[in-house]
Amino acid sequence: MNEDKISTSTYTNKVITFGCRLNAYESEIIKQNLKIANLDNVIVFNTCTVTQEAERQAKQAIRKAKRENPNIKIIVTGCAAQNNPGLFNQMPQVNKILGNEEKLYPEFYQFDENKIQVNDIMSIQETATHMISNFDGKTRAFIQVQNGCNHRCTFCIIPYARGNSRSVPIGVITQQIKLLINQGYKEIVFTGVDLTSYGADLPGSPTLAQMIKRVLMLVPALPRLRLSSIDIAEIDQELFKLMTDEPRLMPHFHISLQAGDNMILKRMKRRHTREQIIEFCNKMRKILPDASFGADMIAGFPTETEIMFNNSLNLISETGIQYLHVFPYSERENTPASKMPQVQKHIRKKRAQLLRNEGKNNYNYFFNNK
Repeated sequence: MNEDKISTSTYTNKVITFGCRLNAYESEIIKQNLKIANLDNVIVFNTCTVTQEAERQAKQAIRKAKRENPNIKIIVTGCAAQNNPGLFNQMPQVNKILGNEEKLYPEFYQFDENKIQVNDIMSIQETATHMISNFDGKTRAFIQVQNGCNHRCTFCIIPYARGNSRSVPIGVITQQIKLLINQGYKEIVFTGVDLTSYGADLPGSPTLAQMIKRVLMLVPALPRLRLSSIDIAEIDQELFKLMTDEPRLMPHFHISLQAGDNMILKRMKRRHTREQIIEFCNKMRKILPDASFGADMIAGFPTETEIMFNNSLNLISETGIQYLHVFPYSERENTPASKMPQVQKHIRKKRAQLLRNEGKNNYNYFFNNK
């Protein structure tokens, strides 16, 4: 959870952000909207719905905020609000609920009879264009280049909170980077829900690699570019070569991994195998010995046996992945995985800790042997 305070001589507001880097980017837009709407003494909670725990933390923070300052007005938005506005509508502390699309426009930041303004995210065909000139307290700047997801992993409800995949045109991305460079930023992080699917919806269907090449050519003053995450199933030869050969592209690769057992990956409806992950890491490290790797992992996915879990644990050891984001599996309502035979919660937590420990071992080894 990140908390950003916005204050001038006339008002003080806060934006509290849960979840991913895309949410962090959108929180900067929310700050702009609060200023345009000229609101005073407002807290906006930009929520996450990846796990039940993320939703619980948001509700807890809302109650605490209202308890500490009874006069504030509270707006709830983000993926949890989009996916389940009723969850927050029943909270007496909440004054307004905005969907993921509505939060991007200042005209929705009004306290009127329309308490809930959450529309069908699946009907959105394009990304909203916003220019951000500053990221308070941050040395890196985030740029949204893609939103939504066309895939339907069995554990995930994010497509229903973010909509289908849609990409930001290259010209808009270039304009935003130039604006941020002029503000002194030296590193840009490209963010999205399914970053490597970039471009399929745009005229001419430019790939992520083609977009990056174009941007780097048009903005020679950009020193460093980083990708927030990658899906191994969508990395073609052009993108792989760009990641190994382009000195301005940072050699840190965060993989949407989720598991290291092929049967579990199949039941998750992921599109890669453990062998492909090992091959990618080995090939990348052979060319870039100092490359670092991160990954998202789910511990205790339904039907996961001890042998299946050990395959995941061994994969982390074999690949040397250093930065692990580990989540004990969390049932999301109406997802196919929620209807599968469940692993006991105490086992999920235990397995999650074992994965974190393995990642920590890799991290220590990596930095002690550089």
